[in-house]
Amino acid sequence: MTSSARTNTPTDIVASPRRSPRVRLIAIGDEILSGRRQDKHFSTLINLLQARGMQLNAAEFISDDEDEITACLQRSFATPDLVFCCGGIGATPDDRTRQAAARALGVGLVLHPEAERLIAQRCADMAAKGQGSADMSTPENRQRLQMGVFPEGAEIIPNTYNRIPGFFIHNHSFMPGFPVMAHPMMAWTLDTRYAGWHHHEARVEHSFLLFGLPESRITSALEALELRWPGIRAFSLPNVGDSGGYPHIELGVKGEPVAAAEALAWLRAEVQTLGGRLNPPA
Repeated sequence: MTSSARTNTPTDIVASPRRSPRVRLIAIGDEILSGRRQDKHFSTLINLLQARGMQLNAAEFISDDEDEITACLQRSFATPDLVFCCGGIGATPDDRTRQAAARALGVGLVLHPEAERLIAQRCADMAAKGQGSADMSTPENRQRLQMGVFPEGAEIIPNTYNRIPGFFIHNHSFMPGFPVMAHPMMAWTLDTRYAGWHHHEARVEHSFLLFGLPESRITSALEALELRWPGIRAFSLPNVGDSGGYPHIELGVKGEPVAAAEALAWLRAEVQTLGGRLNPPA
């Protein structure tokens, strides 16, 4: 079965029907941890999610070590989270994500028939340009087929860049480390599998700048706010006045729109009562 024929709805996901599921990113690759390459998935996934009324809840960066990937995925598969995994699904010795995913799930690896067809089509496309052969029995093309060997039960994720697909299993989407491939695959997954979660919960974030008070003076107000408006999260981001500005604190709230607006107004009034200013010193 191909992934294009199946769309997950919120009822497919083991999560509360009233709350959106958590979304996480796992970026795999020694080259990111060593600094040889800079991660570009984190910020892109945040933007893709925000455009759809969703949010990223956590991110993890791990090495190409198969045991480490397996342990990470065992923990991850035990959750109901929606997880995007980038990197390590090629066919060279340092690509171990496919094998680790199968180990973590306790299943075998099999050549996915639709992936096999797509990889063969890719080889034919390249042969038509004078690059390689369309004969899938050549050693090079047999090796390329390894990129279509996925854990049993997996479905494909289409790759519009070069046809070679990623795979999806247990609410985990596995895609290459190359941003030009991975980012369209992220968008496709969000729009095809998880469209039912788009703008599922109305959430806003508001903030303002506070001058003249230390965090120690406002902590009790933030604690009182979260008790008074359950479900609203307060945050405090101090700034020491770098770049020539005045020291200040960015205070804010996030959550359901009506409660967030009420909590924000209360917080502004409360810190002013404590002697804080909403404008920088003259």
